[in-house]
Amino acid sequence: MSGSLRFVHAADLHLDTPFQGIAGPAPGVVQALQEASLQAWDNLVTLTIESEAAFLLIAGDIYDGADRGVRAQLRFLDGLRRLSAAGVETFVVHGNHDPLDGWSAVKEWPGGVTVFGSDAVESVATRVGRQTVHVHGISYRTRDVQDNLAKGFKRSRAKSLNIGLLHANVGGNAEHASYAPCSLTDLDAAGMDYWALGHIHKQQFLREGGPWVAYSGDTQGRSPKPSETGPKGALVVDASGSTIDSVRFEPVDVVRFVTCTVDVHDVADVPALQSRLVESVDELRRANAERSLLVRVVLEGRGPVASDLHREGAVADLCGELRAGYEGLDPFVWVESIKDRSRGGLDLGALRERDDFSAELLSLADGLAADSDVMAAFVEGAGGMLGRPGQVERALRDLEAEAPDEVMAEALELALDGLEREADR
Repeated sequence: MSGSLRFVHAADLHLDTPFQGIAGPAPGVVQALQEASLQAWDNLVTLTIESEAAFLLIAGDIYDGADRGVRAQLRFLDGLRRLSAAGVETFVVHGNHDPLDGWSAVKEWPGGVTVFGSDAVESVATRVGRQTVHVHGISYRTRDVQDNLAKGFKRSRAKSLNIGLLHANVGGNAEHASYAPCSLTDLDAAGMDYWALGHIHKQQFLREGGPWVAYSGDTQGRSPKPSETGPKGALVVDASGSTIDSVRFEPVDVVRFVTCTVDVHDVADVPALQSRLVESVDELRRANAERSLLVRVVLEGRGPVASDLHREGAVADLCGELRAGYEGLDPFVWVESIKDRSRGGLDLGALRERDDFSAELLSLADGLAADSDVMAAFVEGAGGMLGRPGQVERALRDLEAEAPDEVMAEALELALDGLEREADR
């Protein structure tokens, strides 16, 4: 359409990233993970060229650290050369993971590549057909930028599409560090038509129009954490004049982290659970066609199979059998771990009515549950006293993002199950 243009918005490439929190992958999986972020970048370049975009915006964190590796830098440069050869411009800002004071092996960029500096917000005008676009951006000089960089952005007076390119925490997202913190009000004041943001790894729109404010998310998941799961990619944006017509998400990831949650309430035994898990993982394979999967299984609910799962080694053996069943597939499926949060079929109401140690234990737990701060202090203190030095602390860390009440619930259930088994002897 005459006067229309298309661009691609991406961020948080984290090239050559070390993957975190992954339980014992097979050698082939390790190799695939080492290549995943780089292949996702290659896919992003291909997407940009094949979608006939006029330019690509990269909103920070190209690399995973200031001491960026040579392999990552050469792969990034190769992609920029492909874009330049195709007549696609690239606009880049650096974020907290890849600040400008980090080491760079690249001294000269291909034609059509703009890397914004860190002294002040810079504005670059480019022509796309009959249309003018102003891209405004600023990079981080060092990692720990606490200034509100959004306040330095200002719309060009020329009649054009104005885009803000920024790596920042907008609105105080508690899941990410508060670098370059700002508010939606700050972004509104700048007068942009589209804000291309980086830093938050989950794709999201903070506002759809007036102006558009978008996080593209990262291009490749990095761990089983909630913010890293599901499809990862970039946003393809169509505009006419200063109006954003459409924004759509396009995946570019190679390995996808997914969560498989199964309620055990109606599962009779371990073989039945194994069959249920295979069905659930197969469904994830169909839903994520052509992607390799790292699957975290979460078991929840109350049911008779829970007592079998709580036997020493049962969950680990079940995980091993699941992995063996998917061995040799391409794209691969790796069951990263099984988190057993299932509960036995105990009648807690009846236990509370008894006059024994189980009832006293429940009463203590009820008291702790009434105050979250007291609960957290109890879990931390108990962890420091139990087991060999550091043993329980490490176990608690392995529970990752689980809240103290979840840790306490699991510990209580295990204790009650043990007491009841002893009482039945």
